[in-house]
Amino acid sequence: MSAATKPASRRLFGILLMCLAVSTFAISDAMAKWLGAHINVFMVVWARYVVHFVIALVVFNPWTVPGLLSTRRPVLQVTRSALLFGCTILNFTALQFLQLDQTVSIMFSAPFFVALFAGPMLGEWVGARHWAAISAGFAGILLVAQPGAGGIHPAALLSLFSAGCYALYAILTRMLADTDKTPTTLFYTSLVGSVVASLPLPFAWETPQEPAVLVVLLLIGLVAGGGHMLLIIAHRHAPAAVLAPFLYVQIIGMIILGWALFHQVPSLWTLAGAAIVIASGVYLLLNERRERARETLEATLGD
Repeated sequence: MSAATKPASRRLFGILLMCLAVSTFAISDAMAKWLGAHINVFMVVWARYVVHFVIALVVFNPWTVPGLLSTRRPVLQVTRSALLFGCTILNFTALQFLQLDQTVSIMFSAPFFVALFAGPMLGEWVGARHWAAISAGFAGILLVAQPGAGGIHPAALLSLFSAGCYALYAILTRMLADTDKTPTTLFYTSLVGSVVASLPLPFAWETPQEPAVLVVLLLIGLVAGGGHMLLIIAHRHAPAAVLAPFLYVQIIGMIILGWALFHQVPSLWTLAGAAIVIASGVYLLLNERRERARETLEATLGD
């Protein structure tokens, strides 16, 4: 039974898992922000990837999944994983200077970058309505960042670059979906990230001085890894088009955590910009869903 034909109860369960997944991503970002005040960002990124890799190794490993390391496009696998690593370190660095709600609002510009890059990379060119939604989305980003108005730290550029890295990562994920198995792609993600994160350790190692820091360093990889597993399971219960709009639950989680943990109240500019970003992103998602439905109907009639 495909995800599109599963009963409503399965879809609701998938939506619940999606909401839990993005909530764990909000929690891991809050952990990263807290850790940044106690230990350097390289240690935070290293812990996040190494613990995630250990979890992935328990679930997916060459012994339980034969042919796990076999990939038809190794360069693409490594590049994709490196892009996600770049996204992580840029985001974690930006979190040291920005509020949680600001970073997540800017990060949600990723769908717009996907629309921009999909043309030259995938041959999926967008029309005038898509460009209008993309323009509106970037207007929302400008409201959040308020460039030149003294309203936000220049680290907003790090979040923007992080969103660009994530968009390229998403496109390469789509390119690999036709050639490599999902466990293979997941394994390479954590493996490459762990290796790259370990390279600066001889120069950046910092022994945690407080037990709480050590505990949170271990938990951040566990939470992030658990979130990705919930995301995978959610897509087994509901179609991607149904789940995608619920990604924006993360913004709500970030606002709540920013207020509860760091006493950060989002400005009206941030709320207005986030609302525009969400509306533009949902429009892009719904429009893509309609386009796929039309293509399916045309293909059926053509048969």
